Amino acid sequence: MAIPLLVVRPAEIGAIQPIGGAGAVPAAGAGFGDMLRQAIEGTVAAAHDAEAKSAQAIAGTGDLTDVVTAVAKAELTLQTAMTIRDRMVQAYQDILRMAI
Repeated sequence: MAIPLLVVRPAEIGAIQPIGGAGAVPAAGAGFGDMLRQAIEGTVAAAHDAEAKSAQAIAGTGDLTDVVTAVAKAELTLQTAMTIRDRMVQAYQDILRMAI
């Protein structure tokens, strides 16, 4: 699952608008939490798909190309989720360091 680049305009706080049209976008009024939940659900779904394809290959009914593709997709979505998590933690730490 590709996570789209997002723009939130000040007049539309809470409305998420994609750049480039990749991936599903939450409905108008949906917040950052909804977008984050969808991204996490996509990551979990990709991992389950990779596991299912691997099980099919082990049973002898799956195609090796499908297994490799599913595992690569799961790895990419997990790396993306970890990058988002790291940047969120870094932003939080930067906010904590701000002088009031």
